[in-house]
Amino acid sequence: MRIQSFTLGSLATHCYIVAGQESAIAPAIAIDAGQNPEPMLSYLEQNRLTLTHILITHLHADHICGVRALAAGTQAQVLASSLDAYLQNLDIGRGNGLGYPAVPPFSFEPLEPGRIELLGQPLLVLDTPGHTPGSLSFFFPRAGAVFVGDVLFQGSVGRTDVPGGDSPRLLRSIRERLFILPNSTRVFPGHGQDTSIGREKAENPFFQPPR
Repeated sequence: MRIQSFTLGSLATHCYIVAGQESAIAPAIAIDAGQNPEPMLSYLEQNRLTLTHILITHLHADHICGVRALAAGTQAQVLASSLDAYLQNLDIGRGNGLGYPAVPPFSFEPLEPGRIELLGQPLLVLDTPGHTPGSLSFFFPRAGAVFVGDVLFQGSVGRTDVPGGDSPRLLRSIRERLFILPNSTRVFPGHGQDTSIGREKAENPFFQPPR
């Protein structure tokens, strides 16, 4: 599995294209689509990839500002949690609350937690609420990779001082959904550096016992 990261917009939001094995017309999916997704479209064209789905970790403007353009350019199906749909009517989802331009409206199909198959391999859709009520993380067990949006960062966790944020719920999501994954699992966040489950369990200050 090939993973390509794109850092888009003024908040340096990480968006990803994940592709299957190389072939004449290789399938690919996107995880989030930030402002001005032209680099993602160029990458798809240059590598002869066919985008089938756009998976959204949560509906904050910096993660969705480019969804409409990416979907229009590829005809990919957009999937997100219906629990976050209300955010599209708030400033933090429309863009103004983050200093972004207005997010072009788009529709999506509801995505529920559970096991699905994409790119010819299993994908576990994990419900990881706390940053938003509908935050989802995407775990590819064969590749040992999880995409967590703004739930978990290297040495930190997602903000909860935003509409729908819930700190105890966020920490519980990380403990009960992410920290049960293998320690070797690579963590691809929405901002900052990549990390691993084992590193965050051992070093993340939000989960260390008091001294």
